[in-house]
Amino acid sequence: MRSALILGVFSLLAACSTFGGGRSGGAIPVVNDPAPIVSGTMRPYQVRGRWYTPKEQPDYEEVGMASWYGDAFNGRPTSTGERFNMHELTAAHKTLPLPGLVEVTNLENGRRVVVRVNDRGPFVDGRIIDLSRGAAQELGMISQGVGRVRVRYLGQAPRLGGGVVLQQAEARPSRTPPASQPVPYAVAAAAPPPAPVAAPSPPITQVGGVWVQAGAFADQRAARRIAERLGDRATVQPVNSGGRELYRVVVGPWDDATAAESARQAVVARGYADALLISSR
Repeated sequence: MRSALILGVFSLLAACSTFGGGRSGGAIPVVNDPAPIVSGTMRPYQVRGRWYTPKEQPDYEEVGMASWYGDAFNGRPTSTGERFNMHELTAAHKTLPLPGLVEVTNLENGRRVVVRVNDRGPFVDGRIIDLSRGAAQELGMISQGVGRVRVRYLGQAPRLGGGVVLQQAEARPSRTPPASQPVPYAVAAAAPPPAPVAAPSPPITQVGGVWVQAGAFADQRAARRIAERLGDRATVQPVNSGGRELYRVVVGPWDDATAAESARQAVVARGYADALLISSR
């Protein structure tokens, strides 16, 4: 009986190292058969004039801002060679070993997930991790676009999967149940951002510089929400298309096209694949 029990425990641990992602009842996965670190991802590299040096960081823990990416990269190869699936629990990090596992906690609502880090990024100042859409949804970050998180490195990832939801707590501190009661699960039901409609891209009415057009939308309120997600430099401008009024979300301005192109790529990474550059009058 004792031998059978020991074998059963080891079988359970082995199973934890290969599951593909989902809910585990709050258990951090045990990895007994880790995937080898992809050596090519550990070399120093340069992006937009800045150098990054990947390295082993067993005690890595950092608090900062997280963003997320989705449709624009769905199906493309990641830095490890795996295909990016925006619905899985994965992420991009600038310097941690790949593939690896990290625990991400949304400090605004207490939600926690473990994600498989298999890509490099985000290359936007002030961001420490870029989450898949699936991970952002589990953390309740879809509508905000960015959120303040704690990232803790757990070690190498299993050969497959590794993503798991640890806790989904309501973001209402005044109604948090006592410690003796289980925390209720509540899946975020945020809708994806509205798709832009076909619109002209005439010069922007403001004077000076180059701008990024994230898209044009029929719903003014939706356009305003998107502008809020894209930061302080984003504004909404009404435009007329064949007698129909649309609301164009623009970001900027930048003094030169190189800086504007970097900003456009950042907007694309936020899920607006049709973002383009426009000049002012």
